[in-house]
Amino acid sequence: MIIDLQRFLAAERPFWIELEKLLDGLETTGGAVMQFEQARRFHYLYERAAAGLAKLNTFSSEPETRRYLESLVARAYGEINETRERQHRFSPWHWLFQTLPQTFRRRIRAFWLALGITMAGALFGGFAVAFDPEAKAAILPEMFANHMGDPAERVAKEEKDAKGHSAERMTSFSAQLMVNNISVSIRALAFGVTYGIGTIILLFYNGIILGLVTADYVMAGQTVFLLGWLLPHGVIELPAIFIGAQAGLVLAGALVGWGRRETLRARLRAVAPDLMTLICGVALMLVWAGIVEAFFSQFHAPVLPYSVKITFGCIELMALIFFLSRCGRAEEEQEKATAAAPLLEAKARS
Repeated sequence: MIIDLQRFLAAERPFWIELEKLLDGLETTGGAVMQFEQARRFHYLYERAAAGLAKLNTFSSEPETRRYLESLVARAYGEINETRERQHRFSPWHWLFQTLPQTFRRRIRAFWLALGITMAGALFGGFAVAFDPEAKAAILPEMFANHMGDPAERVAKEEKDAKGHSAERMTSFSAQLMVNNISVSIRALAFGVTYGIGTIILLFYNGIILGLVTADYVMAGQTVFLLGWLLPHGVIELPAIFIGAQAGLVLAGALVGWGRRETLRARLRAVAPDLMTLICGVALMLVWAGIVEAFFSQFHAPVLPYSVKITFGCIELMALIFFLSRCGRAEEEQEKATAAAPLLEAKARS
């Protein structure tokens, strides 16, 4: 019961104004996620406004204030009990630095599986050429024919021709690399429809080629050239292909559906956004890798010292690891805290 109406209005109005500003902010930003403390404050202001409205209903005076408070409480109730999926405006910056790394970490098991399969293939290829040098000609496809000769001769030729790369040739080469690598990654995803069998074969065979070429150059004493040649673009290109295969394995998992009661359509609908996010991230990574490979990796000593190329590749790798492992962490922790808050409050009350 209100004894002094004017005093009551003067005391409560600042809380109503604060609630109104919060509601205006939510409506302006299209339903952005609130911080935990902000959400608690919002709920407190809503309960206080609702209690104030109940007290005002006992008075016939102040009809405008009552209507204002009814509208405010209704808006707050609608925000708290909203069940429709909000329409968020797409933000490339948020997608790149939040959605992409979060999706990658959420599906990290598939990535480690793709990496493990490739490493198994690389070990097989490396041991094959180590025990039987003639295996190189039998395993490598025709497109890698220029790697089938003596590595030392190839290195000498590359270093001799390092100054002869024209801008037009580099641009064309870069475009070809982008198209080829993106197509490989898309195939790694698409082969997921074979319940992952095609993706596994593709990864294992690419691993064999990688291990074979690596072992061939290392045994020939050309390790520094190999690192300077592969690291600048390979530290982005190979993870991109692994992520493409990661998406393929996620698709395969949805198709198999072990231990899950959802229908096939529901499982595919659930993974579709993650697949799109991963493959778009792969495309961006491979565009960068193609540019680096054409305009940086193909220039060798004495034009570009190998130490510079190796250092550049190591910096790229560290930046990629930081991006995939750390970006978007704060938002994830905030969502976890918000989800755990009701449980913590219930335990505190009990």
